[in-house]
Amino acid sequence: MKKIWFIAVGCSIFCLACKNKTSNNNFLNASSRDTTINPADDFYSFANGTWYKKTTIPETQSSVGGFTDLYYKTQENLKNLITSLSKHNNSSGTSEQMIGDFFKAAMDSNAINKLGFEPIKPILLSINSLKTYKDLMPWMAERKKYNYDYLIAPYVGADEKNSNNVILSIYQNGLGLPERDYYFKTDIESKKVYNAYIKYVTETFKLIGNNEGTAIKNANTVYELEKKIASAHKTNVELRDPIANYNKLSVASIDKTNTNLGLGNYLTILGVKTDSINVAQVKFLAKLNELFASENIDTWKTYLTFHTLNASTSNLSEAFEKNSFEYSKVLSGQQKMKPRADRFTGSITYYLRDAIGQVYTKKYFPAEAKEKMLELVNNLQKAFEGRINNLSWMSDSTKQTAKQKMATFIKKIGYPNTWKNYKGVTISANNHFANLLSLRKYEHEYEFSKIGKPIDKTEWMMGASDVNAYYNPTFNEIVFPAAILQFPFFDLNADDAINYGGIGMVIGHEMTHGFDDQGAQYDKEGNLRNWWGKADFDKFNTMGNQVASVYSSFTVVDSLKIKGMLTLGENIADMGGLAIAYDAFKLTKQGQSTEKIGDYTPEQRFFLSLAQIWQEKMKDESLRTQVNTDPHSPARFRVMVPLMHFDPFYKAFNVQPNNKMYVAPNNRIKIW
Repeated sequence: MKKIWFIAVGCSIFCLACKNKTSNNNFLNASSRDTTINPADDFYSFANGTWYKKTTIPETQSSVGGFTDLYYKTQENLKNLITSLSKHNNSSGTSEQMIGDFFKAAMDSNAINKLGFEPIKPILLSINSLKTYKDLMPWMAERKKYNYDYLIAPYVGADEKNSNNVILSIYQNGLGLPERDYYFKTDIESKKVYNAYIKYVTETFKLIGNNEGTAIKNANTVYELEKKIASAHKTNVELRDPIANYNKLSVASIDKTNTNLGLGNYLTILGVKTDSINVAQVKFLAKLNELFASENIDTWKTYLTFHTLNASTSNLSEAFEKNSFEYSKVLSGQQKMKPRADRFTGSITYYLRDAIGQVYTKKYFPAEAKEKMLELVNNLQKAFEGRINNLSWMSDSTKQTAKQKMATFIKKIGYPNTWKNYKGVTISANNHFANLLSLRKYEHEYEFSKIGKPIDKTEWMMGASDVNAYYNPTFNEIVFPAAILQFPFFDLNADDAINYGGIGMVIGHEMTHGFDDQGAQYDKEGNLRNWWGKADFDKFNTMGNQVASVYSSFTVVDSLKIKGMLTLGENIADMGGLAIAYDAFKLTKQGQSTEKIGDYTPEQRFFLSLAQIWQEKMKDESLRTQVNTDPHSPARFRVMVPLMHFDPFYKAFNVQPNNKMYVAPNNRIKIW
């Protein structure tokens, strides 16, 4: 639940068509382009149109494209490393041993299938022992010791108004559908999701022995309770307001107001010693307090039974996995499950993030890449300072504070200086579920041991093998894991136009998150505090509303439009990232020249590189889910809209008033 902003979410493809850098080594794939299209009318299709027409999405994927091509290339490298480690007898307790034995146990599908749902029967039996609603929170606390979250989602992180200290926060939770609005929409596509979900819940109960009638009844019980819970959930847009979601309260006052919950006892069972916590969504907690007493205990037991199973499907027998996958089809459009080895490669990068990160970076991350990347980051920082200096809408005093914040970015590149040691974790080659419990217990204890202590700002929130990047406002840091520092984003041998249009845009994007509609509310120390002049912040918010309005006008699939307020922060970051990367590129020797490579000028190559990293083709189901739930706009609009509002693009591709991408100068939005 931490407020961290990523460059992308949900990478899931491997595109052979865009894997090669091109035959003439100029790092732009000419065969992807559709030169019958005027770049001034539709630059995205000009850059990627032929690729889009010729590319088929494999049945085991929901999308294909440039960004996630790199994800799958990285996953393939990881799988090869993991498979190799699983064939050796490694020293006990080492990263190699944990990775290899975890994979060995996970790949033993025969043993796992024989067990069925046996591994979670103790949890299911404990649910049957619940007598009244007063038993619910103590039961949830015992499960939380193994990092299972029910109804509430506790999170340990920096206190947003005192960012040097760690605090426990409680967030809304408890739904089975992707987010709260799915429970109240009545359009055709939402009904498809509802029907698939009810079927999934029904089949889940049947897998533990319920007859058809009982399973259907239980599925409806779960759904109706979830709908009541959802009624108190904030929307995804409301969750983007950091001030409204910061409510530091004493534990005593929470217990006094919410007498049915017993949150203080919940914390005591978990061994948490604290006087106060952040209740991110106060009305949600009040609703939960009401529902604890108003709902029959059997209803709660049915609900907890399903959510225990739902949290375990990928680690039980194939019958549970297949049932879960059938439901996911309607959300993603993916038609076939990925091979087991691929699925559990993903599990290792999640549960053993630092262990696999150590192994991965030793083999795949050269030291010179980190040095070159730091040079790029520093150049973009200089360019950003120049842009702040030249802002016409911001006062000098606010400019000075903004530059101080930008100058104090913590820069993390490649991998952390200190890795987790997984002390106390036991991994064997013959008990998959026990391995999971050991890791989940470790993760819970690792996180909860931080409460009440000074924050460790050297810690990473992402793994070195993740193809992604992020900005963390409470650390005021920009983070670029090793795995994203590869083509098409970055290549040591590429010209500057390619690298600045690729990873340069990513760097600029993450920097701009420090100054988007959310990040702008945090100061240079990472505290949620207003550092703006009032008139400046009013102007900034006005421009933000303009950005939201522009994006909301675009239709993605059928009649579904981009949610401009949901995607506002990412859209501001895309627009700022483009501008900062371009300015930094213009400071380079190539950026100041007119020498063509192939048929294109340095500026044109910069823009083509940008379009290349967002090359993507998605299933309609996946697009709908993204628009409904994801704060990122679909890839096409991450290219088209920022370019339509960027003057240098007009010059590079001779965009005129009669062209479709033309926006009148007075209507072009320029924030950063």
